[in-house]
Amino acid sequence: MQISNLNIVNQQRIIGFDVARALAIFGMVFVNFKIAMNATTGSEWLLRSVGLLEGRASALFVVLAGVGISLMTRRARASNDPELLSQKRNIIIKRGLLLIVVGLAYSPIWPADILHFYGFYFLLAAFLFASTNRTLLLSAILSMLGFVVLLMLFNYETGWNWETLDYLDFWTVEGMFRHIFFNGFHPIFPWFTFVLIGICLGRVDFNNADIRRRLMLVSLTIWASIEILSKLIQPLMLQDLPSGVSSEDIGFLFGTGMMPPMPQYIVAAGSLAVFVITLCVSLTQGVKDKLMVTALLRTGQLALSLYLAHVLVGMGVLEGIGRLDNQSIDFATASALVFCLGALVFSYFWVKYLGAGPFERLFRKIV
Repeated sequence: MQISNLNIVNQQRIIGFDVARALAIFGMVFVNFKIAMNATTGSEWLLRSVGLLEGRASALFVVLAGVGISLMTRRARASNDPELLSQKRNIIIKRGLLLIVVGLAYSPIWPADILHFYGFYFLLAAFLFASTNRTLLLSAILSMLGFVVLLMLFNYETGWNWETLDYLDFWTVEGMFRHIFFNGFHPIFPWFTFVLIGICLGRVDFNNADIRRRLMLVSLTIWASIEILSKLIQPLMLQDLPSGVSSEDIGFLFGTGMMPPMPQYIVAAGSLAVFVITLCVSLTQGVKDKLMVTALLRTGQLALSLYLAHVLVGMGVLEGIGRLDNQSIDFATASALVFCLGALVFSYFWVKYLGAGPFERLFRKIV
């Protein structure tokens, strides 16, 4: 399947996108609760399971942002009306600036915030959303390679206290610039690649079952191949280590962990995100009235509110009862599960009776 031949389609809101967004939020909650609680003890299988979500749930979240941008601008792109394209560009820029402000204000509460990175992704996407798929894919490759170049030129560990995961000079001009573009939790190089993947994905005719099947097969194959190759290569590289190179360095360079975000991580996490999104669309195609699907759909629609709430409310309550620091993975996972179940119930009734989420409503009004 040639991506350049994928059609831009006029389709109604696809339930699967919102369901995938709900899953991304849930995955981020489990990962962030583990990080916030410094949960390194307890059940080994839970530690491994939650560890598998690290860098994957957030990647899914960012790919879906690209899908959203693509769907929001499809009419302008189809018409190629300069005035309409300009209107959409201005909306994306306004959203980006607001996300930067909200994210930076949120960062002192949650240092691993993704919203301010989101804002910068939106600013860049505002000038690329109407580009051809070839241009988008070339930009994605340059974004990945740009990180590798920066990694060779600069020290990736600059600014970090790895024991506490604090970024020491975050509020300086140099530190902020470095954090945003190179070595923050979700830096533009190479995380913007996920947005570009999403923009391309949003142009796919998801109503076509054959295209969905091919997308799932290709994305699953790429993801599995990258993960397997990574696991095979690392032991080989460890057999004859050059002087000054540690086993940890080999893991960073040839692994698929999110820090540092090497190209193999971006390709693996991006292809997994495409698979999950396509699977969600396929499983929910034509399904509208089932209770769980409706709850997940509405949870995905409240993604911004729930993202903010999982720290302000979820972690806030845990801190209030003295159970936020140095907990076991069992307690962290149980706490995350309680929050996610509460989010499902809350979202179901909030959207049913009040419509858009509290922060989504405020966000739209400001923009």
